[in-house]
Amino acid sequence: MSMPFYVSPEQLMKDRADYARKGIARGRSVVVVQYDDGIAFATENSSRALHKVSEIYDRIAFAAVGKYNEFENLRVAGVRYADLRGYSYDRVDVTARGLANAYAQTLGTVFTTESKPLEVELVVAEVGRDADGDQIYRLAYDGSVTDEHGWVVMGGQAERLGAVVGEEWRSGLSLREVLAVAVGALGAPAEDGGEQRSIPASQLEVAVLDRTRPRRAFRRLQGALLEDLLRA
Repeated sequence: MSMPFYVSPEQLMKDRADYARKGIARGRSVVVVQYDDGIAFATENSSRALHKVSEIYDRIAFAAVGKYNEFENLRVAGVRYADLRGYSYDRVDVTARGLANAYAQTLGTVFTTESKPLEVELVVAEVGRDADGDQIYRLAYDGSVTDEHGWVVMGGQAERLGAVVGEEWRSGLSLREVLAVAVGALGAPAEDGGEQRSIPASQLEVAVLDRTRPRRAFRRLQGALLEDLLRA
């Protein structure tokens, strides 16, 4: 009679975490930064159809890195959650905090009970009426939630690119200034050397939550508008 193969719970959780981190590390990073009139999102993405940054509700947006099919399912679930809650109660009852909690439960359940964790990392952001009201939540593959302030970078080179953004970002920057910071970080040279890359607008996916818009704050920046904002 063969002995059953045993893996300790600690080793099992470690293996799942390593697996998820390796999958996330293969994706390109997303930079999320506050500016004077809202929250900006930037990532290197040449596809015009497969978005990594999307609208969830009136003043809430979603950004993700990792496996597209997995985070797209989460995005759709978030839209359904927001629509149902807004219809059942009131539109102001749909908040980034509530959505982040729902995502945390899903990610945590999958991580602990399924054989394979979700290879995703998420940001749920809500723009307030002023900068103090902005909310940015970062969710890891295991369901852990971090309340971020000012900026956040997620993806394969998050630590290195985060250091670049942290050196350049400060409160009160304009949209043009924060996009220069974000795109500069995305094109930063690798740790083993190299040159700063200049990423053209056609290779970028950029969106904002604009607090000056009356209701639906989310809008994409592309084409001539984006090129003008990136022009030094």
